[in-house]
Amino acid sequence: MLKFSDYLKGADKLREKLGGFEPEVLIILGSGLGKLGDRLSDPIIIPYGEIPNMRFSTAPGHAGRFLAGELGGRKVLMMQGRLHIYEGWEAEDAVFPIRLAHLLGINKLIVTNAAGGINTSYKPGELMLISDFIKLTGPDPLTGPNLDEFGPRFPDMSKVFDREYMAAFRRIAESHGENIHEGVYYYCTGPRYETPAEIRAMRILGADAVGMSTVPESIAARHCGMRILGLTLVTNMAAGILDQPLSGEEVIEAGNAASDRLSGYVTEFLEVI
Repeated sequence: MLKFSDYLKGADKLREKLGGFEPEVLIILGSGLGKLGDRLSDPIIIPYGEIPNMRFSTAPGHAGRFLAGELGGRKVLMMQGRLHIYEGWEAEDAVFPIRLAHLLGINKLIVTNAAGGINTSYKPGELMLISDFIKLTGPDPLTGPNLDEFGPRFPDMSKVFDREYMAAFRRIAESHGENIHEGVYYYCTGPRYETPAEIRAMRILGADAVGMSTVPESIAARHCGMRILGLTLVTNMAAGILDQPLSGEEVIEAGNAASDRLSGYVTEFLEVI
């Protein structure tokens, strides 16, 4: 289990690599959504492997590096590729960069993902603001001795996602004629896709989309007191809704198709927060 000194060591190295650049927003880019990094001019590029105790990305479409620069008038730190528990990492590994960001003084998080639509009124290519999540299985990043430097032993999770941020992003999307949803994200550890029976159960529980990321990071960020905007791109309909198999290639293709649109909205959002 990582000690607080391990986080300090990683944060010190990341701060050194940033060379005096002080980001105020962390942005996690999900599958197929890494193109937002292309909007940074002359970014500082830091591969994850250069940070002590930081794991590396193995998921398709995840570059596995930090990018730092200015976007929408804000100094941002981007994760071009995240860490998943299904890759074999511990929960604390998956949220390690969240805690580094907190130690750098970052208190705002934009977390994006590609997910399967459970709500049958959703269509591939549409966006969903995450209003809440369901996590009934898998390891929790707060398990083990609490690190009081990050937050309390029993953090409140009644409002993980910031309502003001959600309203601001909705106004931006609707100004472009976007049909944006608001719903509940169901977290599964993966890497397999869900069965049709599991999807039916999730729908009964109130889930609107399902994916393999975002929730561990959001738990850790809320524990640290960050304000969070969660964004889901519905890249496909979940198992059993359509009579067709699911594939990772489909997810990445849909992410690439929507990347420019979503990148524009995020840029505008940064301008108004």
